[in-house]
Amino acid sequence: MHKDSQGFERTCALADLAATDALGARIAASMRIGDAVALEGDLGAGKTTLARAILRALGVTENVPSPTFTLVQSYDTARMVVRHFDLYRVEDSAEIDELGLDEALDEGAALIEWPERAGTRLPDSALHVALSLDQNGRRARLTGTGHWADAFAEDQHAH
Repeated sequence: MHKDSQGFERTCALADLAATDALGARIAASMRIGDAVALEGDLGAGKTTLARAILRALGVTENVPSPTFTLVQSYDTARMVVRHFDLYRVEDSAEIDELGLDEALDEGAALIEWPERAGTRLPDSALHVALSLDQNGRRARLTGTGHWADAFAEDQHAH
């Protein structure tokens, strides 16, 4: 990401499921039509758990399975349609067109696991959430621009 005056970077600890739910609610509160949330991290880092927290905060009450095999799941929320992509099995970024990422962003928002497989097809305005697991537990490093910077600006120095 290019650093500019509109960008931000923030790291927060995810000590437990409640902390993950709180981060999911924070992201959900700022999501708009056209937004992409890129969920990055190794297997087991918590990408699907955070995606579920975001969807729950948007009012999804149904079971939210990992879309590893279906590649994309769609959820109608009160605010917008949110599509949850898992690109782990995508071998060529051209497959992203077949999955309908552009349409998802035109009609609503997208949560994207394994976003590095999308190549250049992610919008520049995407919120990147890099999840990691270390001896201190799970951590999330958030980077973004535009309204994402505004959404997380007030506590940028709090962590």
